[in-house]
Amino acid sequence: MYKIDLWGFIMTTELEMLTWILVLTLLMWIPYTISHIFNVGIIRALTYKADTSSLPDWAQRAKKAHYNSIENLVPFASLVIVANIINISNSATISAAIAYFWFRLAYYGLYVTNIPFGRTLAFAGGWLAQICILTQICP
Repeated sequence: MYKIDLWGFIMTTELEMLTWILVLTLLMWIPYTISHIFNVGIIRALTYKADTSSLPDWAQRAKKAHYNSIENLVPFASLVIVANIINISNSATISAAIAYFWFRLAYYGLYVTNIPFGRTLAFAGGWLAQICILTQICP
């Protein structure tokens, strides 16, 4: 499915999902940063005097989940961009891109809430979604 924006660019569903993943990743720092501010106070947080202070367990997990999302953004974005460049968009790539978004969202929530095995299953689902796009690019 294609959408054409105001400037005439074609936006595939895969590119739209990439955009939503970018938005999600851009927002993931907020919870653990707010936690840091509440723990040490805004002045100490803004002056970096408390950078070595520890975060609550949930906030540490949120920070790790954010870092993991950044690490996984590069391969996903690369796959979507390559697929777009070579004009591959089909039901498999669309479904995989949508699934990837939901798996990454689930990964973040499951990791922060420390649900056993949840983050691992969500990570594996996201990885399989990327493999699905890869198989469409390199059959």
